[in-house]
Amino acid sequence: MKDYNDILNRLKATGNLRSLPEVVHRGKWIEKEGRKMLNLSSNDYLGLSSRQELRDEFLWRLHENGLPFSSASSRLQTGNFTVYSELEQLMASRFGREAALLFNSGYHANTGILPALADKRSLILADKLVHASIIDGILLSGSPYQRYRHNDYHHLEQLLTKYANDYEQVIIVTESIFSMDGDVADLRRLVDLKKSFPNTWLYVDEAHAIGVRGENGLGIAEEQGCIGEIDLLVGTFGKALGSMGAYLLCSHVIREYLVNTMRPLIFSTALPPVQVAWTKLLFEKLPNLTEERRRLSVTSRLLSDALKGKGGEISASHIIPFIIGENEDCIRTSLELQRKGFYCLPVRPPTVPKGTARIRFSLTANVTEEEVKSLVRLIYSR
Repeated sequence: MKDYNDILNRLKATGNLRSLPEVVHRGKWIEKEGRKMLNLSSNDYLGLSSRQELRDEFLWRLHENGLPFSSASSRLQTGNFTVYSELEQLMASRFGREAALLFNSGYHANTGILPALADKRSLILADKLVHASIIDGILLSGSPYQRYRHNDYHHLEQLLTKYANDYEQVIIVTESIFSMDGDVADLRRLVDLKKSFPNTWLYVDEAHAIGVRGENGLGIAEEQGCIGEIDLLVGTFGKALGSMGAYLLCSHVIREYLVNTMRPLIFSTALPPVQVAWTKLLFEKLPNLTEERRRLSVTSRLLSDALKGKGGEISASHIIPFIIGENEDCIRTSLELQRKGFYCLPVRPPTVPKGTARIRFSLTANVTEEEVKSLVRLIYSR
């Protein structure tokens, strides 16, 4: 029988033991063990989840429409409330796509879409640094797969040339903003590659880009002008949109097919209607959040420029790595920054490659330029 305590002790000895933090949230601040710290590890990129005027508006709407706090069923049974279809129609219209489909989480989306669409006659070609949920989806699909070197489109083209004719279908899979390094995929180049191989689709996860990039906040696909050319455009509501759940923009046929075959959709109780209504309110306001996107861009550039040579040069977004190297050094640095008022967390293998343990700074629109400058001064005074 496995000795799980021994496994935990080994994780602790190598600096890889994780625990659930006991924290209190107060806007952009975190309180932990009596210490108040600026939250630099949040995915609430636009700072929407804690804005009181948005909460007040939503509660007024909720009083008017009386939506329940539980769907009490999957959408295919009795849980398909009108607000779900309203949000899907709004999103399809805003993105200029045929259809949209909602999911309970980004993990549900990434572990459900690929297994439903791909099989052993399909080849999946995924960027080396795609999120763990995408990797799980690839493995669950049972499809043959190859990992192309990170953002190396020459390598991807070589794989397409070598293998595409051997399969009924090829699916290229990437994130738009990568979750650990904050760098950005060249979606236009990927679209061009996809078009060069007739049996090839493009799957893009915009989890870290939706809300914060593009003129209307529709992500890197909007910024790079290729929304309509990405076959499977995925994103989440749990980050910049300050809510919960995920979505897919696709064709009518693919939407109907997933409704009939995607196991996490079919066999999960739907999100509470009240949660979907909150998401709808925030998505409606997305085009008007230009100032929040501008502030986030300014502070992100400030921090990434300051951390050049330490990981900042990698980032092209609001996710900025501070690469330290060894686990113990990374943990020690993180705790030191927390003692000085900055809540930032270490990211260690296997989440990132061995020897690249880092602090992953995740900025939000509520963080000011002066606060970033104070952080930089502290880092360089160590």
